[in-house]
Amino acid sequence: MTSLTVSGRVAQVLSSYLSDVFGVMGNGNVYFLDAAEKEGLRFTAVRHEGGAIAAADAYYRASGRLAAGTTTYGPGYTNALTALAEAVKAQIPVVLVTGDAPSSGLRPWDVDQAAIAAGLGAATFTVTREAAGSITQEAVEYALARRTAVVIAIPYDLGALEAAEEELPAPPAAAVADAVDAGLGRAAELLAGAKRPLILAGRGAHLAGAGPELRELADRLGALTAGTALALNLLQGEGYLGVAGGFGTDTAAGLMDEADVVLVAGASLSPFTMRFGHLIGPDATVIQVDTAMEPTNPRVDMFVSADAKAAAARVLRLLDGAAPSGADASKAWRAEALKRLAEGPCHHPGTAETPDGRLDPRALASALDAILPERRTVVQDGGHFLGWAPMYWRIPRPQDLVMVGTAFQSIGLGLASAVGAARAVDDGNTLVLAAGDGGFLMGLSDLESLVGSASSAVVVIYNDAAYGAEIHQYGSQGLTEKPMLIPEVDFNGIARALGAESAIIRSLADLSALKDWIDAGANGTFVADCRITSSVRAPWLSEWMKASQAAKEVVAG
Repeated sequence: MTSLTVSGRVAQVLSSYLSDVFGVMGNGNVYFLDAAEKEGLRFTAVRHEGGAIAAADAYYRASGRLAAGTTTYGPGYTNALTALAEAVKAQIPVVLVTGDAPSSGLRPWDVDQAAIAAGLGAATFTVTREAAGSITQEAVEYALARRTAVVIAIPYDLGALEAAEEELPAPPAAAVADAVDAGLGRAAELLAGAKRPLILAGRGAHLAGAGPELRELADRLGALTAGTALALNLLQGEGYLGVAGGFGTDTAAGLMDEADVVLVAGASLSPFTMRFGHLIGPDATVIQVDTAMEPTNPRVDMFVSADAKAAAARVLRLLDGAAPSGADASKAWRAEALKRLAEGPCHHPGTAETPDGRLDPRALASALDAILPERRTVVQDGGHFLGWAPMYWRIPRPQDLVMVGTAFQSIGLGLASAVGAARAVDDGNTLVLAAGDGGFLMGLSDLESLVGSASSAVVVIYNDAAYGAEIHQYGSQGLTEKPMLIPEVDFNGIARALGAESAIIRSLADLSALKDWIDAGANGTFVADCRITSSVRAPWLSEWMKASQAAKEVVAG
């Protein structure tokens, strides 16, 4: 190897795993960024350190490829913590390269960054002069193998020093996941005998590439299929019911409740997916296949720790040579289900008039779906509005919906996440960000980053001049709404000042400005400042509030 600094060795090893770095320059990472450029890594500047990891996280969700974020030490590092926690909670492999205190010890202004990361569940790998390359490689392999965020720390006094020569081991070959036959034999028997089988896929099934095998299994069994929001449309085809949980229709939820055997592949069965305990009937047998070591929900009756793709392939082989005994009944049930699904009510279309004269977000979402380019990657921040995209917009593949903030229950990461996703999408694909006005204001500095990095982006701001979820949850209880309200912000003016096209959308007719921009080529960034009513409550939030109230009554009783 040629002579390199410690920062250079880190950049060199990273360049064999990734091509993109997002972050903010500071004196703790300036030598790393210089080395990264020399290694040919593409650096995209964000304007707040929280955006460094958020962008790298979204880059992975949209493309399946690893990326890195970078910050300086101290305040730069602590600014990135919310996004780091979200990546850990969401099981997203991502690398944060950061400056750190000198190897001689903490200075008066330093904090124990490794201890902070440990509190979030992220491991820290501190490089040395002797092993900068091998430690970097170990960190990246750890992130990939465990699907988590890691921190690579470069002590301040070492970054510019010459690194020792190293012979790095070859990266370990990717493990070939195999299924556990003992459990899957019984699972195959239960599925073969089911009269009303349901296959529910989650993000784990998507990441494993299990869609084709699960789809074939569904057709072999005559099963209905559904997905979590993070596996949207993975199993689309005959018998597909859509999203399981609060983003789905009541008709679909009623059909899922009738299933007698449910195969859950790569889904954790969160309270939102389970409709707070009401998605799956009490008499159904629930089989969970997941890479976790134990069931992730008490409702699971049978658990198999296995890769979803390998497990589905094994079940298909176990079913070869004989028609499932319950196939006739299950196919009849599927035919009846499809009829009921077609005849049942879809999502509420919204209304033309609202109490305050502002837009109904449901009608707005439907109108936007008809206007937005067909080739789209949707990023959405956290907030009350987050259900409208998966409910009303056509989103063909799981990787085309990047939902940030849901794992850590945060808002404000959307703009920076849009920067990462914009770098990941193919040419000709339009990045669409859905954000609330509160979260948008939190991340406002990175609107400039998006304008500078996206070749085609649409920003939809659901602007209700409030923190909408709190208005519905707590304002409805009689608590003062003063802290929940936001003055009406002219996002149109801000967007134009930062180089984007923009329009205020007060009526559906005002969407003509967005349509004209799309028809002209959809080049650059367009911000739609949509003035929506706070009088419409999202179904998923109504479910959450009802479940929360029921839990309080149980405690009180």
